[in-house]
Amino acid sequence: MVFALIMLYIWWLREPWPLTWVAILGVVLISQLARHESPSALGFRTSNLGRLLVHSVPWLFLPWLALLILGLRLGAARPVTRGYAFSSFLMYCLWGLFQQYLLNGYFTKRFKSVNPERAPWLSAAAFSAAHTPNWFLMLVAFGAGYAAAWHYMRHRNLYFLGLAHAMTGWLIYLLVPDWISGHMYVGPGWLRNR
Repeated sequence: MVFALIMLYIWWLREPWPLTWVAILGVVLISQLARHESPSALGFRTSNLGRLLVHSVPWLFLPWLALLILGLRLGAARPVTRGYAFSSFLMYCLWGLFQQYLLNGYFTKRFKSVNPERAPWLSAAAFSAAHTPNWFLMLVAFGAGYAAAWHYMRHRNLYFLGLAHAMTGWLIYLLVPDWISGHMYVGPGWLRNR
């Protein structure tokens, strides 16, 4: 039901009623309260954050570096001021944390309770579908969604995943040309801007 609400929001409700995402968040929160899922159990914890930063960021550094090199070589870097770059990164930290909370704190947990072996694949498919019809973001979301769900099932830390999501999305926004990224639009926004 929550996934259907998310798709309904992306495709039909976001533009005429932009605050309807609050109702979707309310449904998620009520579901988690009914299951007695604490913030810590969902992954809002800092106990293993330092260790994850030390051990996992080097694995992320290579794709980030590849994005940087490719974007600069293609001359695709978006011309932004330092202030805008900084503020957009901070906003992306909040947006990345929110997306990881929905992806993992809700969907991956539910998928894992039904089928632990397929949970990362199901999460990846749902995350990819939420980026329809932007083919580029669907591909990125599938790979990143699988990696995030796999990581979440082992380490259960949404702060780390939100930060990794933010850095990746921010670099894509700054360095991948719009003709590839579709200016990061999904749903009807992507269709209108083709």
